[in-house]
Amino acid sequence: MKVVLIKDLEGYGFLGDVVEVKRGFANNYLIPRGLALPATEGNIRHVQEILKQKSRKLERERKRAQEIAKKLKDLVLEIRKPAGEKGKLFGAVTSADVVNALKEKGVELDRKNVIFPQPVRELGMFPVTIRLHREVSVEIKLEVKPEEKEAQTAD
Repeated sequence: MKVVLIKDLEGYGFLGDVVEVKRGFANNYLIPRGLALPATEGNIRHVQEILKQKSRKLERERKRAQEIAKKLKDLVLEIRKPAGEKGKLFGAVTSADVVNALKEKGVELDRKNVIFPQPVRELGMFPVTIRLHREVSVEIKLEVKPEEKEAQTAD
């Protein structure tokens, strides 16, 4: 039986592919779970329309990600964290720290988009990759400085 896939299916194909499967597999598994539709002309046209809309949306998202990447390209992001005498941090710089610092610069991101090559646990400059889209990522420099100690007032 021929079916048109409406979701990517490992080992069978991707959204929009017309594949030949056994009738029982199609009727008992693929179609009831919303993974495929019978390969009629109307269903094929319907899935192709979904693909067109999805590609336009992905293109808009990619362009927006490229604009953000241009803004971030030469950015040096400064983060202040408490540190010991030898430059070791008490803890580590997290993706949430990077997202909060970028938010102050006017860039809203999800913390899942921040990728550290290795954990940042000391003072200094470090590269950090920001993945804005599956095709667009940008590397920024992260400068970790010690948190300034507040002047204590004597009573």
